[in-house]
Amino acid sequence: MSTDDIDRVARESFGIDRLKPAQRDAIEAAVNGRDVLAVLATGYGKSAMYQIAAALRDGVTVVVSPLIALQEDQLVGIENAPDAPAGVALNSAGGVRRTREAWRMLRTGRAEFVLLAPEQLAKDDVLAALAELEVSLLVVDEAHCIASWGHDFRPDYLMIGAAAERLGRPPVMALTATASTPVRAEIVSRLGLRDPFVCIGELDRPNISLAVRRHTQDADKRAAVVDEVVELPTPGLVYTATRRDTERYAEQLQERGLRAAAYHAGMSAKSREQVHEDLLEDRLDAVVATSAFGMGIDKPNVRFVVHADAPDSVDAYYQEMGRAGRDGGPAHAVLHFRPEDLALRRYFAGRRPAAGEMRKLLRALGAGTRRRAELAEASGLSTRRVTALLALLSDTGHVRLGRGGARLITRGDTAAAVSDALDRVEERERIDQSRIEMMRSYAESRRCRRQTLLDYFGEELDGPCGNCDRCAEGTAPSPSDCEADAGVAYRVDDRVQHAEWGPGTVMSVEDDRMTVFFDAEGYRVLSLELIEEKDLVEVES
Repeated sequence: MSTDDIDRVARESFGIDRLKPAQRDAIEAAVNGRDVLAVLATGYGKSAMYQIAAALRDGVTVVVSPLIALQEDQLVGIENAPDAPAGVALNSAGGVRRTREAWRMLRTGRAEFVLLAPEQLAKDDVLAALAELEVSLLVVDEAHCIASWGHDFRPDYLMIGAAAERLGRPPVMALTATASTPVRAEIVSRLGLRDPFVCIGELDRPNISLAVRRHTQDADKRAAVVDEVVELPTPGLVYTATRRDTERYAEQLQERGLRAAAYHAGMSAKSREQVHEDLLEDRLDAVVATSAFGMGIDKPNVRFVVHADAPDSVDAYYQEMGRAGRDGGPAHAVLHFRPEDLALRRYFAGRRPAAGEMRKLLRALGAGTRRRAELAEASGLSTRRVTALLALLSDTGHVRLGRGGARLITRGDTAAAVSDALDRVEERERIDQSRIEMMRSYAESRRCRRQTLLDYFGEELDGPCGNCDRCAEGTAPSPSDCEADAGVAYRVDDRVQHAEWGPGTVMSVEDDRMTVFFDAEGYRVLSLELIEEKDLVEVES
């Protein structure tokens, strides 16, 4: 497959006159049958990559996408293309008639794209029906959702690897806007990607100005959020930690003359859809939302993203702020930070499964039950809970997830299986807490905001960006050759071994410290002087 063919299909079928080099390279790899992992900034054109690749491969392309709104947006994009193959969606919003027509179009070759959520793909009847089609490409959108250390882990994504095998193991394209080095490694492992072409684009969004507003009193913070949003160019997004606050802020913004609406998962599907449509059609100045809103939103002219509360990780923050300025025009990302607010994030991060639930599931597995729906019925747990617990038991080596369902590997020692799973939960909690602390580190940093953000993802910026509050204040330090300083031989992405915390990956190196993601402990900031003095860290060969 030549690059000329790729450019021709991009132009004639999708109306894209010019592809970016990273897009073209990833498309070429997928068309030639190779797995692909693409980590590209929001607005880079990841959907175009899988659509063009799919058009160049004979057969059906299955697109796993986590939200119905996102699926519908992608379908609209396909429908509006000049000469793209038709697409259908299989989701709970479609109804019986639409679902029946979707299957008819797929079986008769009138549709080549099928978009569905991972929960749909995990259903035996859906997977069996897809397996009867000639599936030539499997696309995993928002692929970071499969990483249990990631910021938006969804257990249903864990079944995609096994589903790929039942579909005849077509090439897999995994797409995401934010994935640090440990998350990328987990995506590759959990999806079973084979020698993937890894495409890591520039994550920097220089058109977005970055700022943090520090507060001590909650009332002062709330007033400052409203005052700021009223003065910013519209439209924009405001993110809060709770559903109640979405409604409270929306009401206050309305009182100040803005067309504002709340959005959260507790609203009816029809109400959420209306808010989404109103924003896309510029009938709203601001949407105040929990993190339930915005994943994959295709609106180029969002002028600001204001966080009224700090998210639970830098990953989540970067993805949410990246919804601003997709048209390349000036945009603003502002975090209103009160240290006490992180206590709420710690509460959310600290939820854990009960040992009794795992024992029920292990008994069902021991009796020979393998399918999720049957396991849920036998254990008395919800299907979603079963999925989450299977993920834990799989991580600890007690369960194997395959095309035939879940299989218990270690029999007869329920206590050990439960103990190992709870140990893994404690490990995840430590990692979750470390990610929250990295969010605090960003908020309290005296360095250039953009350098701090990009360091987290292992991408270096040569000097201060000139488009953040620290640079405007003149407090961002001048660039220095951190890695070469004092003969320290640590580099970004190095695998290292710590005397106490075990193996890890170097995420960033500064003149006097480095940040390491430890596999079992999460993020830690280490003093280079102390490391040398105590001989604490070795680089793995």
